[in-house]
Amino acid sequence: MTLRVSVIGTGYLGATHAACIASLGFEVVGIDVDPEKIAMLAGGKVPFYEPELEELLAAQIKSGKLTFSTNFQDAADADIHFICVGTPQQTGSLAADLKYVDAALDAIAPIAKAGSLVVGKSTVPVGTAQRLRERLISLNPAVDLAWNPEFLREGFAVEDTLKPNRLVVGVVSDAAEAKLKELYKSNLDANTPWVRADLPTAELVKVAANSFLATKISFINAMAEICEAAGGDVTVLAKAIGYDPRIGSRFLQAGIGFGGGCLPKDIRAFMARADELGATQALEFLREIDSINLRARSRVIELVRKDLADDLKGKRVAVLGAAFKPDSDDVRDSPALDISVQIQAAGATVVIHDPKAMKNAEKRFPVLNFANSIEDCLKDADIVLHLTEWKIYREINPVAVKSLVKNAVIIDGRNSLDREAWQAAGWKFRALGRSSSN
Repeated sequence: MTLRVSVIGTGYLGATHAACIASLGFEVVGIDVDPEKIAMLAGGKVPFYEPELEELLAAQIKSGKLTFSTNFQDAADADIHFICVGTPQQTGSLAADLKYVDAALDAIAPIAKAGSLVVGKSTVPVGTAQRLRERLISLNPAVDLAWNPEFLREGFAVEDTLKPNRLVVGVVSDAAEAKLKELYKSNLDANTPWVRADLPTAELVKVAANSFLATKISFINAMAEICEAAGGDVTVLAKAIGYDPRIGSRFLQAGIGFGGGCLPKDIRAFMARADELGATQALEFLREIDSINLRARSRVIELVRKDLADDLKGKRVAVLGAAFKPDSDDVRDSPALDISVQIQAAGATVVIHDPKAMKNAEKRFPVLNFANSIEDCLKDADIVLHLTEWKIYREINPVAVKSLVKNAVIIDGRNSLDREAWQAAGWKFRALGRSSSN
């Protein structure tokens, strides 16, 4: 008999997971307490931008494999229940807010059928899974809990779900592992690495991975600061050290740092949990990682002042990019928007363009100005900031747009534009970690 799956929480993680699991041939129901979101998903529309997802979702709804509901009873007969709700940072604290995870478990536990499995995918502080398992068993002794962390990259979420580079499962029993192996059979047949772990290790894998990536990004941004002070070029430095197979070239692109809904809050929650465990010193380095990341944003503002004036009143600043990364409309903790808000607060008029994130950016920061085209964004600008590395920005012809701006000055906050082409077109070109004369 084919497994029936429920996915509790239909945000970015849940909607993606539900559509992908349905595409593998399983019957899936997505559960959420937000009726508007459920109605939108049931209609084949995704409330956020993610390449390939909407087409996949619509196809699975049409096939009858995927349904959505606000009624938890519609998930009662599922064999596997995935918890995919958010774990945001608590207000006034570094710690993760687990109220949505707790609510999801409390809702599904009493009605889950005997022999079913509750599987956490949300990113949680270590120790959460064991606590939830104990509560689950107290509410329904015939149901077990496992942990299966997600490793999605925004912009590649469908690929990362259907063709993961590893599958990590935290389980207590062989039966729980067997059920997950049945679900992920196509991945195992494709030789996807399978890592069985205990519950705390499975929880730690996700935050450890995110902490390592954050460390690598902040490391190269720290090197960018040194390169600027010494007159070096961080892009050449990154290329050189990236050839070392022990280091690799991924995540060595210096710029304005990381943002989004995962890395920043995950490393902060990791630090908070280490404090609770009495292991504060073990993760003390993450405080500096966080500091370096935020400092990269401030350095862009310093470059703006250096090129324009200490007093930014009356200046028009064009910003290319609002999302925290390309191929996403996610503006949570976006470095681009953080920089934009600070510059406008200093008296400048900031005009932003983004191919996908404009609506979300305007909703979050209505005080900013938004342009529907690159040309309107650049018009009469005193300086241009490239802050999200969308492909369309790399394809801009610097000769063609020079006549639009008041001053041909651009700061490449992502070190991804063709510096030689922009300079040849008569632009003053700046980037973090690179001198303007190189």
